[in-house]
Amino acid sequence: MFKNLRDALYVVIGLYQSWQLMGKLRPDVIFSRGGFVSVPVCLGGALHHIPYMTHDSDPIPSLANRIIARWARVHAVALPTNIYPYPQAKTVTTGIPLNAKFVPVTATLERKYRQEIDVPAKAKLLFVIGGGLGSQLINRAMAEAVPHLLHEFPDLYVVHVVGRINQAEMEARYLKDLTAAQQQRLRVFDFIHDVYRYSGAADLIIARAGATNLAEFAVQGRACVIIPSAVLTGGHQLENARYLAEQHAAVVMDETELAADPNRLAKQVSALMKDSQQRDELGHKLHEFAQPHAAQRITDVLFDQITPQTAPKDA
Repeated sequence: MFKNLRDALYVVIGLYQSWQLMGKLRPDVIFSRGGFVSVPVCLGGALHHIPYMTHDSDPIPSLANRIIARWARVHAVALPTNIYPYPQAKTVTTGIPLNAKFVPVTATLERKYRQEIDVPAKAKLLFVIGGGLGSQLINRAMAEAVPHLLHEFPDLYVVHVVGRINQAEMEARYLKDLTAAQQQRLRVFDFIHDVYRYSGAADLIIARAGATNLAEFAVQGRACVIIPSAVLTGGHQLENARYLAEQHAAVVMDETELAADPNRLAKQVSALMKDSQQRDELGHKLHEFAQPHAAQRITDVLFDQITPQTAPKDA
């Protein structure tokens, strides 16, 4: 109870400080990405009649953006506007700003990426990434699946990003379960900076359902097996995965079912590796949601909110 009262006081103080700051700075426009710090800032701006714009990467708007939605000038969103609870007249699809190195992958570019990561051009490539810290559930399922997959597909290479705290354990597990020849077709990393190179070279990607990663793979047009995290606040990943599954743009696997039977992942990967047509269809469907110029689109919409009297001369 004491902490709740304390936090309520902090909110009041924050609103007052934001009102003062916005009155002093007088910005032409405010951009809210949805963090809680944006709530007092945007409300303080609204009291001074300063326009602000929100942005949501996921189908479920953040709580912060929902709180300030009523007074927002425009809502920028990542997916089609009809799935969001905002007024349609104030909502525009812009996508998510991405690293410029994520581009549509042609056959020529795929061969280039494979040469750079030392994977044969005609081999099959499975790329697995469980987020920046890795995913214990995906790692356990892959530890079960990889020996079977490398045995079933002699031309398969696997690149597995396991997370910084998991590398030693996963390397030991693979060393125990794989033959020397199979180990030559497996790469285990704790973390990589050039995700675009590995995802662009892959025939199939296994990943979580984070909005940014999905947007990156959509631009590249890659086939994905998505395993959304059920524990993240707001159920954003579950909603991302549900929407793409309904559009037949990704294969979605449930965490609970995967934990009960890790072999489900090996079976799903095996089926997709044998069906290049389905992989192509998944990649094409996901690519339909790509917004490769999202940063420019957001910038354009943001500057549109600035009145002519206050717009910068070089805008």
